Amino acid sequence: MRRALCLTTSLFALGLSQAARAQSTSTGPAPDVGGGQIATTVAPLVVTANRTAVTPDKVGQSVTVLTLPQIQADQETAVSDILDRTPGVIVTREGGVGEPTALNIRGAPSDQTLLLVDGVKFDDPSSAEGGYNFSDLLISDISRIEVLRGPQSTLYGSQAIGGVVDIVTADATRPFQGDAQVEGGSYGTFYAKGGVGGVDGPLSWRVAANDYTTTGVSAFDARFGGREADGYSNQGVSGRVSYAFSPDVSLDLRGLFVNARSDFDGFSTPTFTFGDDSEYGTTQEAIAYAGLNFNLLDERLKNRLALQYTSTDRQDYDPADAPVEKTFDGVGTNARVEYQGLLAIAPGWQGVFGAEHEQSTIAASSPAFNDPASPAYFPPGSPPVDAHVSTDSGYGQLQAEVIKGLNLTGGLRYDSTSIYGGHLTGQASAAWSLNGGDTVLRASWGQGFKAPSLYELYSPYGNTSLRPEQAQGWDAGIEQHFWDRRIDLSAAYYSRDTTNLIVFLDCPLCASGGVYANVDRAQARGVELSGAVRPLAGLEITGNYTRTDTADRSPGAPTFGDVLPRTPKDTANAAISYRWPIKLTTAIAVRYASSSFDDAANTILLKAYTLVDLRASYPLTPRLEVYGRIENLANTWYETAYQYGTLGRAAYIGLRATF
Repeated sequence: MRRALCLTTSLFALGLSQAARAQSTSTGPAPDVGGGQIATTVAPLVVTANRTAVTPDKVGQSVTVLTLPQIQADQETAVSDILDRTPGVIVTREGGVGEPTALNIRGAPSDQTLLLVDGVKFDDPSSAEGGYNFSDLLISDISRIEVLRGPQSTLYGSQAIGGVVDIVTADATRPFQGDAQVEGGSYGTFYAKGGVGGVDGPLSWRVAANDYTTTGVSAFDARFGGREADGYSNQGVSGRVSYAFSPDVSLDLRGLFVNARSDFDGFSTPTFTFGDDSEYGTTQEAIAYAGLNFNLLDERLKNRLALQYTSTDRQDYDPADAPVEKTFDGVGTNARVEYQGLLAIAPGWQGVFGAEHEQSTIAASSPAFNDPASPAYFPPGSPPVDAHVSTDSGYGQLQAEVIKGLNLTGGLRYDSTSIYGGHLTGQASAAWSLNGGDTVLRASWGQGFKAPSLYELYSPYGNTSLRPEQAQGWDAGIEQHFWDRRIDLSAAYYSRDTTNLIVFLDCPLCASGGVYANVDRAQARGVELSGAVRPLAGLEITGNYTRTDTADRSPGAPTFGDVLPRTPKDTANAAISYRWPIKLTTAIAVRYASSSFDDAANTILLKAYTLVDLRASYPLTPRLEVYGRIENLANTWYETAYQYGTLGRAAYIGLRATF
């Protein structure tokens, strides 16, 4: 009863839960950037940073862009496994693929990371902290991933304290085209995906689907006694249609649905001790988007009106709790109405502005805890939570090339909610391109905030007086290219302070026994280094290193000065790939994470580890490729979460085809 405990007595133990990729830019054609940004014809692009397409040398924030060739070269099926090799990112997973997965950017917990899918904000209002669980996010039809690091709430609102992960799905570029992939391997793993689409005059369309199954490993680590494997399955479908009524007016429709099932190990009743059991859960995730795009003032003003809807439906079951097996029943939804404008003011000057209205809802309960007939019954049970909150927002940002090569950006945002009132955030950055673009200096400052979750506001332990968690951060860095851009290097230093962190406090005088309150503070400082070298045709060496110094700065807390949980101080990635004259490509990748602590009190040590992967691919024809990989070559035992299992040595082989 993994999630049910979040709705019952385990909340008393909640504290500051914190849960090799060189920085690169795309040189391909401009993608359709989806619902959250307005596309232009500029390439290469970094669209997340400014909600509009701009060249990388104009972006002051730290951004990593992963293009489709890079994604395919990694050969991973879970997005989190690719992001785990990105500078500043740490992934924690409680078991194998499909188990709860947290993504930590620069030491900020996963619920302070904002996920965008084709520009649509995706979170889960039914969870205790309201964040997104990355367990069910597979590569599927993704063509591009951007990771924007640092507080970004000015343009993106709540949750963007650590940063933003923007997923861009594929779009059609030819009259008719398609692709397919099939893969199988260790742990009974099978993965298949495919998509078709086309462009016919003003009409563009694409549909795609995927299927993934694995027997997995025991979520309860085998070293501690875990014996039965916890399997996982994921089926997804997505579609998009765009129709241009004229050169200045178009309509976009998007949809995505994911159905997943995972077995997991939990805290069995009545002892609530962690170990093997027969629990399982189902998750249905959905996104719907409709957007009207229209241009005014001779295309100087680009506008977008959009309706967005996201839903997460999670159900958990424990057969041992019969006759009431359902331990968690939760549905979280977000409905948004949004306007965004992009105004070309003058050459080198543009403004982005917009307004949003959002309605978030939660309906969650723990039936097994509430029924006296169930072995899991726990007086006074877990009263259902059924609530909503609305938020109205407005933002504006100005970007200007004040002198040749020097771009300055600044913006403000104001959010007003039906519960915690108003909140103002700001942001500023600078990017200075020198030496014909071979040198780029960057600096940024930004504020972030995370609104209290609906559970923190309205559950039996809720507190409607909660204030948003707030952060201020800055970074500064340099990007340098040498040897006709066969050597790319970048370095950045960052700092962030977070206040008003929401924690659960024991309250013997309260009817519920506890309450959420704003009491904690946290600090993160660090360095991100990355580089790529291409000394010979076909040979590429890439690597990155991240230093993350975190500390609990909660006044008077017994954990004051301790490092934040599950946050290794040092992480590094390196990869060497070579395309042989016979067209065979081989690669070796190494990932290192230093030791960390599983708990806020720094008493449970997670040991350092190094993982080695081998990869190979070979084009049988120009449109058919065979590939394979061996992960964790040395069969290294490691933990990212205490007593939770991880995958040992595994081998996979697959085929990719395009037509």
